Amino acid sequence: MFETPERLLQAIRLGEDSHLECKAALVAGSKVKGPSRAELADELAAFANAHGGVLVLGIDDRSREIVGIDPKDLDLVERFVHETCHDGVKPPLFPRIVRLDLPGEDGNARAVIRADVARSLFVHESPGGYFHRVGSSKRRMTPDYLGRLMQQRSQARLIRFDEQAVPTASIGDLDGTLVNRFRTVRTVEKGDDPGAFLRKLAMARDDEDGTVRPTVAGVLLGARHPEKWLPNAFIQAVAYRGDGVPGVADVAGYQLDASDLTGNLDHQVSQACRFVLRNMRIGATKKVGRRDVPQYDITAVFEALVNAVAHRDYSMFGSKIRLRMFETRLELFVPGSLPNTMTVDSLPLRQASRNEAITSLLAKCPVPRDLAGLDTTRTSLMDRRGEGVAIILERSEKLSGRRPVYELPDDSELKLTIFAASPDGGGS
Repeated sequence: MFETPERLLQAIRLGEDSHLECKAALVAGSKVKGPSRAELADELAAFANAHGGVLVLGIDDRSREIVGIDPKDLDLVERFVHETCHDGVKPPLFPRIVRLDLPGEDGNARAVIRADVARSLFVHESPGGYFHRVGSSKRRMTPDYLGRLMQQRSQARLIRFDEQAVPTASIGDLDGTLVNRFRTVRTVEKGDDPGAFLRKLAMARDDEDGTVRPTVAGVLLGARHPEKWLPNAFIQAVAYRGDGVPGVADVAGYQLDASDLTGNLDHQVSQACRFVLRNMRIGATKKVGRRDVPQYDITAVFEALVNAVAHRDYSMFGSKIRLRMFETRLELFVPGSLPNTMTVDSLPLRQASRNEAITSLLAKCPVPRDLAGLDTTRTSLMDRRGEGVAIILERSEKLSGRRPVYELPDDSELKLTIFAASPDGGGS
């Protein structure tokens, strides 16, 4: 909509409607003072929950005058919009954001920022609740309207979050080496063009304008730095001294090692395993014939990390996977509750996937063979037979004498606790 600057300018002069919202951008120092983050999030979510629309920053919404944005503040304002879409809307939005010059009343060009929000397959919540666009304003949804909308969009949602296109990424952002590892002899011989090949793997799809763009899964497995588009898609690993000090466990003085493990998902898994290997101690049995005893079974840790990157909820932009190592235990926090009708008790018995495209791609990634102590006969990261949880439980309990514990501290993340083996080869 409003395909050209001329049509956008004409729409602005006519005033706001169901598809257009205009706001001035007030900047003071290094902060955007207006609109507020909450107000902006409500407006953007309302467009996504209705039929889509265009937000233009740099316009006085009362006089319709093009006041513009100081060019030196454009980066700040654009970042403000991105952060609002990521952190202020659940699930987050991926608007297409462009900078334009529009003529003011005096004929001089002034810079504005345009954000195009498409009609979403999801129902989005913003700080004020659930809104939709009606005419020139946003309105809070009534309970019955919200219920019907959620039902309609859940039935129509044939595209999962990991299969959504990332509007700010392009096919050129994907690394050829990472992408080509998913090719088979047949696809090489057939000579599929890159776009067609990526679509088949759900690593790319056409956006609203027909442009082929990487999907969330494509960025996570095919880009060297997916955090550029998905800021919280990484593993935060910390090793603490002792068992942590209540209230001050995150103080730097109690940290032995800390690292943000970024990169494509299989690289994150390898790096996290190496973090555990680097920070866990090795004991020895007191029985006849010395035998080294690691704190943790690295195969179980590997399975837990693969499950974490495969099944976490990537729509939760305020959360990341957290790996915590203590003297007597390892804790892994995975964003998102359990999918579908899964329960903690059913984890060893059932299989359900939140991210079909991601799990399919991980099933094609080779197992790293240079991890000390890794004991697995399969060749790919992802076990499509659903045996990962059983391996975690059985191997960890055999080493430490204590069965790992899965729990849901709240509805926002799954917590796994793996207990360390004692230095003499028994449980902690």
